[in-house]
Amino acid sequence: MNKASSLGARRAAQAGVGASWAWMLVSLLAHTGWGAYPVLARYLQTVSLIPSMALLSLGNLIAVAVYAPFALRHLDMRHLRSRALWAFALVVVLRAITNILAARYTHAIYIQLITLMTPLLVALLSAGLFRERLPPYTLPAIGLSLVGALLLMSGDIGAGTMGVALSGSDWLGIGMAVASAFCLAFYMILVPRTMKDAVPGEAVLLVQLVTLTLATGAISLVTGEDWGRYLALGAGDWAAFLVFVLFVLLGANLGQIASLRRLGAPLVSSTMAWRLVSTLAMAALLLGERLSSIWQALGALIVLATITGYLWRQRRA
Repeated sequence: MNKASSLGARRAAQAGVGASWAWMLVSLLAHTGWGAYPVLARYLQTVSLIPSMALLSLGNLIAVAVYAPFALRHLDMRHLRSRALWAFALVVVLRAITNILAARYTHAIYIQLITLMTPLLVALLSAGLFRERLPPYTLPAIGLSLVGALLLMSGDIGAGTMGVALSGSDWLGIGMAVASAFCLAFYMILVPRTMKDAVPGEAVLLVQLVTLTLATGAISLVTGEDWGRYLALGAGDWAAFLVFVLFVLLGANLGQIASLRRLGAPLVSSTMAWRLVSTLAMAALLLGERLSSIWQALGALIVLATITGYLWRQRRA
């Protein structure tokens, strides 16, 4: 009897470890998708020439059409009374708009670099707004990340020149990316609160997609964007658009929410630096944006090591 119990416990433990690794893979795929986001968003806006809000609106509308049949069965109208859910939806809209505009105006690598600093913003906001204790090594991590960022911006991406070479467009895009990072920080603070209200992840994502579709569609119509641009897209542009919709807007969102609920924010966030690797690879492939000096590569390594070390340290704590 003891042997049987021991064997059962061992098999249950192995199954638990296997499930954890499976959800970790889902988390990495979600990070890969979010790493691809600024690259695909920049490509579709600057190469395919799709207007920004039209891109978000149609992309999220298709995601809703694909996802709604599966999610509606989990939606209870009582969930719509959750204040955290609607605060979450507002933050998601602001995050999406600033993020898509950042991708129009500056390099995808710069955007992802700023996004990687979100955990540091979460720590600062939690300490300032909710009187939580500032995690150890937060200030040194901020300092090292800023050094890495300056090195990464020490030349024109892909041009091989030294010196901080940022145009007015770059500064506008970086400003948008900083605003987007603050929105993402509030997003990460609000996700656990939707769990306290017992709102299913499926309902959270559905409300997010519907809100984004309606808000960006209204902005697009008010500003008079040209939706006729979709009629002029080639096969390659449509392929990039579908990858953007299915792999990023739907897949990365769903994977992120599901893995956060299964593994918890500390473990999921601890691999967040993978997003920069994904961005670097995709930017080189689609946009020809590459690190062109040893200083830029050193800056990228400093940011990757600092953010990864900081997040793993917080996870252990």
